[in-house]
Amino acid sequence: MIDNKEKNFVSAVIYVHNAENRIEQFLSAIIDVMEHNFEHSEIICVNDCSDDESVSIIKKVSDRASSTSVSVINMSFFHGLELAMDAGMDLAIGDFVFEFDNTNLDFDPETIMRIYRHSLTGFDIVSASPNKKERLSSRVFYKVFERFSELSYDMTTESFRILSRRVINRISSMNKTIPYRKVVYAGSGLKTANIKYDVVSTGAAQNDSREKKYRISLAVDTLILFTEVGYRFSFWMTTVMMLISMFMVAYTVIIYLIGHPIEGWTTTVLFLAIAFLGLFGILTIIVKYLQIIVDLVFKRKQYNFESIEKLTK
Repeated sequence: MIDNKEKNFVSAVIYVHNAENRIEQFLSAIIDVMEHNFEHSEIICVNDCSDDESVSIIKKVSDRASSTSVSVINMSFFHGLELAMDAGMDLAIGDFVFEFDNTNLDFDPETIMRIYRHSLTGFDIVSASPNKKERLSSRVFYKVFERFSELSYDMTTESFRILSRRVINRISSMNKTIPYRKVVYAGSGLKTANIKYDVVSTGAAQNDSREKKYRISLAVDTLILFTEVGYRFSFWMTTVMMLISMFMVAYTVIIYLIGHPIEGWTTTVLFLAIAFLGLFGILTIIVKYLQIIVDLVFKRKQYNFESIEKLTK
């Protein structure tokens, strides 16, 4: 038993969706860490419309808690990780808040305190990532995001993270339409760190078809909204088609002057080429306007600072 427990109030928000096979072990470990290390703590389980026995198991395990408060938020329907975690974060009142994106206990529980202590050294966001090779789909996603995004945040696969109250207050004033929390954290301008941990079990959590479909959709939306991938693809495709249309105009004129085209062929092809040239020109302008709208709505820049230093008394 630790005599000198941490004075900070700490919250833990846990995402739960059809986790009956692992939630008991995971929640028990979180309760033990909270009660042995903190004087005041709370655990918020966000039940994202589970259709198994996850909630019943959470209620059973919560009876083991003595000083730690355990709550369950039951979402009305399946919202997906991002919105469900937003609901938990809105309810959390801790000075520091842990975000557990899944219930796969592949780390030593002491890693939680390691992350917490690192945050006390001056970091507002500290994440924990497994020290193993990422899945191909994850590597491709993060590489593309890093290549075509203006954000300097080095994204990687994270199991959980801790946020200070300062970063929570700051992001609460930022754009609430952003559907990807990591982008919000990347745009907060506060100090971040990532800690690697050794994986202690190989039993990876299995996502059901609904959650897999959600994660794929989220990845696509994120690349379109927060990178230049969609704009660059549309711009270059439109440019190529405009060049082809211009070539067809020149080709039609040349055939008319030196060849013997069928009557009506020249005017028909010329009309179509010019029409498509104008169409793709309009599309170029529309694509640019859409990019501006996305920038204003989803990537609106706000001033932010990492710290303030008072140099004189």
